[in-house]
Amino acid sequence: MSKLLHCSSVFLIFSSCLLRAESKFLEEWWNGKGAAGDLFGVRPTLEDRGLDFSGHWGATFASVVAGGLQKRGTFVEQVRFELDVDFAKLTGWEALEGLTGYASTRWRDGTLINPFVGTTSLFSPVDYRSGHGWRIMPLFLTYTTPELFGIKELLTISGGWQNPYDDIFAYLPASKSGFRQNGIVANKGISANDDVDWSSSYAAWGGYVKIKPTDWFYAMAGLYMAIPGGLGTSTANHGLDFEGSPGNNGLWFLQEIGLTPKLGAAKLPGKYFFGWYYWGLPTESLNGTVHPGVFGFYWAAQQMLWREPSPPVVEETRVDAKSFKSTVTEAKPKLSDQGLTWFAWFHYAPSYIGERPFYFFTGFLYRGLIPTRDDDTVGVAFAYGNFGEFNQDIQAAANEPVQTYEAGLEFYYRIQLNKFLIVQPFIQYIIQPGGAGLVENATVLGTYFRVAF
Repeated sequence: MSKLLHCSSVFLIFSSCLLRAESKFLEEWWNGKGAAGDLFGVRPTLEDRGLDFSGHWGATFASVVAGGLQKRGTFVEQVRFELDVDFAKLTGWEALEGLTGYASTRWRDGTLINPFVGTTSLFSPVDYRSGHGWRIMPLFLTYTTPELFGIKELLTISGGWQNPYDDIFAYLPASKSGFRQNGIVANKGISANDDVDWSSSYAAWGGYVKIKPTDWFYAMAGLYMAIPGGLGTSTANHGLDFEGSPGNNGLWFLQEIGLTPKLGAAKLPGKYFFGWYYWGLPTESLNGTVHPGVFGFYWAAQQMLWREPSPPVVEETRVDAKSFKSTVTEAKPKLSDQGLTWFAWFHYAPSYIGERPFYFFTGFLYRGLIPTRDDDTVGVAFAYGNFGEFNQDIQAAANEPVQTYEAGLEFYYRIQLNKFLIVQPFIQYIIQPGGAGLVENATVLGTYFRVAF
């Protein structure tokens, strides 16, 4: 009997240890930065050596619940893997400090919702539109001077198989904070005009140069291969169109200047920029003339308007091992990232070039609106795009429905469950889908999920 009790006690103790170990493992995993964990220590070891692997799965369930062309739900998803390389860490050569590399690949699948809403692609309630299936994404090198003429990060040079869309040009952080509407998060009205491939699926040979002489000003210019006929975003070539269309390729030039001030005692961050682009491929305009290329301009602004009170300064007491004297130091205060931010975007292209001469959106974000939910974000935005007079004249002459404008309103609440898991319900109201007034205004409900690896 005593042996049985002894064995039972050992079993209970062993089970308790296992449960504690499992509980600790789950707690560490849940509080980690990625769903894949640290891969038994391999991941932090690689990061220390300059190899940072990352990725995510994102998916959107959306449904037309009122108006539009057909009440129906859809699902789209993507998986993306990325590799960042720090060559100084990788080789141990200090001379390579500032030289980095980037490579990525992606898979997309699903059913587009805008055919059931009746919108044009610009006002599609969900992005993840182009380049379905597996796709090779940008592969390029970047060098940023650690210090030059006494100025840190004064010069950046980057080039390779690159996409200016990828947080390089026309990058407005607030528009990519969680909005799902294609025109806000991706298109921005640029690719609504002729053959300009402003898309997450585009990549071509080229690069950019950026100068940043102060913390509050930058200027940059880029030159890329312009691939005609939509080949740069085609699903069929899976991003392997490294030659583009031999004999038919052109040049794509972009230029941008911006201000990044921090205003007031609260150091409220802002970003204001202006840019223009020239897509150097022959295009027949809407007035019947042929132009050697198309161009457009964009303006954008983002400004934090109010910051919640920052955490109190923490005092640290240290005791000298020899003199046994104690000293009190104050840790550097960390500014709160919670508060209200406003943003706006404007795009213009001559009406004889494309069907959408003017497009804009504006909105607000608030991070940490609900007490105890400091990492959650709520966003609201309104977008509007009109159709140009040349486009309308052509439609009227052909006795077709005349498109005038489309508009959309989006509201979302992003729930940051932990560092790698997001659940985000949203609602959109699309005004005059398709632009001609033939389709009833549509209401779309959806939920976006994101898991970072």
